Amino acid sequence: MTKTELKNLIDAAAGRIKADLVIKNCKIVNVLSGEIYSGEVAVSGGKIIGMGKTEYDGEKIFDAQGKFLAPGFIDAHIHIESSYISPEQLGRIIVPCGTTSIVADPHEIANVCGLKGLRYMLDAAKKTKLNIIYAMPSCVPCTPFEDAGAIIEAQDMWELMFEKNIFGLGEFMNAPGIINCDEKVLDKILLANNLGKLIDGHVPLVTGKDLNAYMSVGIVGDHECRTLAEMHERIAKGMYVLIREGSACHDLKNLIRGVTPANSRRVLLCSDDRQPKTILEHGHMESSLRLCVEEGLDAITAIQMATINVAEAFRLHDRGAIKIGARADLVLLDDLKNFRVEKVWIDGELVAADRKYLPEIFPADISSVRGSVKVKNFSVDRLKMNLTSGKVNVIGIEPGGVVTKKIFAEVKRDESDDFIFDSAQDICKVAVIERHHKTGKVGLGLLSGYGIKRGAIAVSVAHDSHNIIAAGVNNEEIFCAVEALIKMEGGMVLVNGGEVIASIALPIGGLMSELSGEELKEKLDTLHEKAHDELGISQSVEPVMTLTFMSLPVIPEIKLTARGLFDYASFKFIPIES
Repeated sequence: MTKTELKNLIDAAAGRIKADLVIKNCKIVNVLSGEIYSGEVAVSGGKIIGMGKTEYDGEKIFDAQGKFLAPGFIDAHIHIESSYISPEQLGRIIVPCGTTSIVADPHEIANVCGLKGLRYMLDAAKKTKLNIIYAMPSCVPCTPFEDAGAIIEAQDMWELMFEKNIFGLGEFMNAPGIINCDEKVLDKILLANNLGKLIDGHVPLVTGKDLNAYMSVGIVGDHECRTLAEMHERIAKGMYVLIREGSACHDLKNLIRGVTPANSRRVLLCSDDRQPKTILEHGHMESSLRLCVEEGLDAITAIQMATINVAEAFRLHDRGAIKIGARADLVLLDDLKNFRVEKVWIDGELVAADRKYLPEIFPADISSVRGSVKVKNFSVDRLKMNLTSGKVNVIGIEPGGVVTKKIFAEVKRDESDDFIFDSAQDICKVAVIERHHKTGKVGLGLLSGYGIKRGAIAVSVAHDSHNIIAAGVNNEEIFCAVEALIKMEGGMVLVNGGEVIASIALPIGGLMSELSGEELKEKLDTLHEKAHDELGISQSVEPVMTLTFMSLPVIPEIKLTARGLFDYASFKFIPIES
């Protein structure tokens, strides 16, 4: 800001010159005082310079007609890549929902492309009105037990940690690395601490002294709470708790019961992973606010959890409330029950009206993050299991989340000791194929609760190292799906009877499409429909996102990587045979 611009700001606030915009006749939702009162809000230079009963003259006057004016919503934790669309296209569909800022962790594309993936995301963020605050991915790979496309150590982070839009380290998933004082983990913690940067958390099922050890390095919050006991312990010890409501994980209805007048300011709302289908059908942060109110929470408290609480937790002091000097990120709502968004301003500019994004989109160049699928020595024979026993460890899907159960089962074997699929048993073969460095690694396991009865599915999204993950009824079907995926250079493929019946290309790191949210939703709808109707995948399971989390070893209890079956409790690989 120049001195002239600063003078104009002061003059406008003093009423000596016209404001740029005055929103009159609105009900101001004040998340600082917990009040709602009638008045007006004046904006100049993209900042709020007047509010309340004081009357301002403006270059533009907008009559709110008695509707509610709230601060722009902030998603406290999201992975843009999990929307399967680019940052520009995500902004296009969530800004009309009232979301004006997001706190994003780009560790998905960093696990594929390293720092050039993060640079692409920073560049793409400049192409959208949505304000994107990024984290430096802290765990690439998320554990030493995976084969990611890159390794990012503390010394690699230094330069980009000074970027204005990087708040600090993203969710530190390697909790054992902190608790057990891993040297490389400590280097990253010291870098963030010495630069005065924040560290976000990820610590499922950890309590007591281990939680104390994890928090002692300065962890801000955790979005992995599953029980009220975990939630209350974290808040009492000084953490913020992020309540997640995404496409696959639905924690809000359970955890909202733990929000009280005493602790509500330590609770934030986030989506973590939300697909265009969910956003376009149900909304973004405003859908979480709607759920909060439906579950009996006061509307202002709910709005605080999606605005000022997030801003305070992540030191975003220029937003999160309608206050003098703040960014003019504002949302006009019909009511505080359904939270229907009518207008959205970002930096004082009208950017969405009647659920439509108004600015033109100019996509960022994706050439640096294309061509990320590189596979070596893959054949149908690599999918063959050599079981020494029919008694096996099985990954058991738990509906409504990404946590799995370790199940013990007995399965059939053929004459060569390979697994035989039996639809009545609901156990299928799952494979993870390394796709970054042509190592030729293929991890094999068994999956229960997925419900597949025919064909196979393959996806190049597999949290968090993002190798290829595939599930199917036999080796030939799985091989066909994986081969089609490789030729496509990443994406999603359904196969039935050796024929591709649905596919979506994801050229941006094998994670994101160049399509609009609406176009991708239409393709995903078709893919989901065929996954359920033609492959028989259970209706209670989201067929793509659920599968993509079956390779994430930092989520209990048992997962599969390209190196084999991984047990979270013992934090080591285990055999398929039980």
